[in-house]
Amino acid sequence: MGEVQVPADKYWGAQTERSRNNFKIGNSGSMPHEIIEGFAYLKKAAAYANYDLGVLPIEKRDAIAAVCDEILEGKLDDQFPLVIWQTGSGTQSNMNVNEVIANRAQVLKGFEIGEGEQFIKANDDVNKSQSSNDTFPTGMHIAAYKMVVETTIPGVEKLHATLAKKAAEFKDVVKIGRTHLMDATPLTLGQEISGYAAQLAFGLKALKNTLAHLSEIALGGTAVGTGLNTPKGYDVKVAEYIAKFTNHPFITAENKFEALAAHDAIVETHGALKQLAVSLNKIANDVRMLASGPRSGIGEIHIPENEPGSSIMPGKVNPTQCEALTMVCAQVIGNDMAIALGGMQGHYELNVFKPVMAANFLQSARLLGDACVSFEEHCAQGIEPNHKRIKELVDNSLMLVTALNTKIGYYKAAEIAQTAHKNGTTLKEEAVRLDYVSAEDFDAWVKPEDMV
Repeated sequence: MGEVQVPADKYWGAQTERSRNNFKIGNSGSMPHEIIEGFAYLKKAAAYANYDLGVLPIEKRDAIAAVCDEILEGKLDDQFPLVIWQTGSGTQSNMNVNEVIANRAQVLKGFEIGEGEQFIKANDDVNKSQSSNDTFPTGMHIAAYKMVVETTIPGVEKLHATLAKKAAEFKDVVKIGRTHLMDATPLTLGQEISGYAAQLAFGLKALKNTLAHLSEIALGGTAVGTGLNTPKGYDVKVAEYIAKFTNHPFITAENKFEALAAHDAIVETHGALKQLAVSLNKIANDVRMLASGPRSGIGEIHIPENEPGSSIMPGKVNPTQCEALTMVCAQVIGNDMAIALGGMQGHYELNVFKPVMAANFLQSARLLGDACVSFEEHCAQGIEPNHKRIKELVDNSLMLVTALNTKIGYYKAAEIAQTAHKNGTTLKEEAVRLDYVSAEDFDAWVKPEDMV
């Protein structure tokens, strides 16, 4: 294909440079670093497995492992300039890692890049027993699994714990309920918040239920899933090393053809992330509406005042954490569509939308985890009832008349409510005036605290 000029101060080689010049799309280096770290884990694991199976000398194993450790320590971050928008198999990013490891190992051996016989070769040594078609999906799964269990789940669990605590704390605060955005029968603020906590508990359960599939890795399938050019037992052994190095329970995929040609595990886990986004959007919207006002809205709860809300209106404070969280939810739900479309592009033996699926997944998983922590620290922790406003709205609600259904029937109770609304009077006034209920019976029967 001709000569390629590579910057002398870089560890990458010709294939990386070709990709860098051929795909000037978006921001340079946009391939998520978590994917590069995933490659570092799998390249190190492959070197160890290849040594154990007698196809790689120990000095090459240790040299490859040493560079992989440098990548994981962040010492070579500037050596991975490629973008998401490249070949759909991620071949160029696989070769970017191979070239960097080979050339950095050459330097660590005491030679200049390109000097004499190359100590470690990118394709023959670093990529031994591998193909881009099984390394990139393995890197995807390593990065995705780590992000979910190290960032997303802890963040959601932190918010869930705070909401559960608030639900218990406010279990006796009786407030008016709302359905269709209209007045409904009473419940407690604790009961209302317990619904939010339950949503997150179900979301966490759904997310954790997907991890078994996500823990299966494609490495060992090589080009099309057959495992061509791998020594016997390699796939199991390399998965064991990846599990050891990452401290996560990765296993070799039972069916390598599925692992290369489809990315249903990514689709499945991101579906659970979408479920959490849907739940979090509902929670954030409820919180900002319940806190609306402070004098012209609902105003049943107070939330922390974190920063000024307007450059022109003095004293205005906005529910900014709710807004940030709902924007994150919008992004995650949009990402889910891109991932679903990417998952559909499994043509014959290879899915060719791997980089964009990986990038969208990692963005969603990190955003959800970070946003939950932010919302918990700067909003949920500080939620407090506005007891005066809550009592005012409960006492003024027409739906307390529901307590009379079993005493005087639905139709008479409805007449009381409609008349009170029309006349601007209270339920008790109209119940007594219509001679459907005595004042004493009304007080005995219509007790919000007994309706929760």
